[in-house]
Amino acid sequence: MTNFIPIFPLAIVVYPGEKAHLHIFEARYKQLVHECHENKKPFGIPTVANNRLQEMGTLVEITDIVETYENGEMDIKTQGLKVFRILEMIKSVPEKLYSGAIVNYPDNDDDAGNRELMQKVINGVKELHRLLNISKDFKKPDSQLRSYDVAHHAGLSLEEE
Repeated sequence: MTNFIPIFPLAIVVYPGEKAHLHIFEARYKQLVHECHENKKPFGIPTVANNRLQEMGTLVEITDIVETYENGEMDIKTQGLKVFRILEMIKSVPEKLYSGAIVNYPDNDDDAGNRELMQKVINGVKELHRLLNISKDFKKPDSQLRSYDVAHHAGLSLEEE
């Protein structure tokens, strides 16, 4: 499937299923958030790495507008839905302050994959944390963890994620 989505480029990676809390302060993104929230529509967060917009990102939904300040800034909660690939940037959207993109959604099987291999990765990440004296809570039993659940904890750079 190919479609148009409003985008909010950020120097972060948001994975499907992941919750991200955002502080919205730019006029264009205040407009984007208001419209998406009112219309119950998702928006895309493509990753910016090395000052360059990457072709991959994650479609997110707004789960809550936590606070709206007097100046219109907002604190919002989002949750990642699915990965997208940018096919074409739309820098100027009529009557909008924000940009958009034509995207498609690569196959992204949500099953456990090779459970034995995944457990080895989980064990390796936990051992790395132990050696570095880092305490992380994965918030799920090992048997339910997927690659997205451990990706931020594996020590990858933004570009590698």
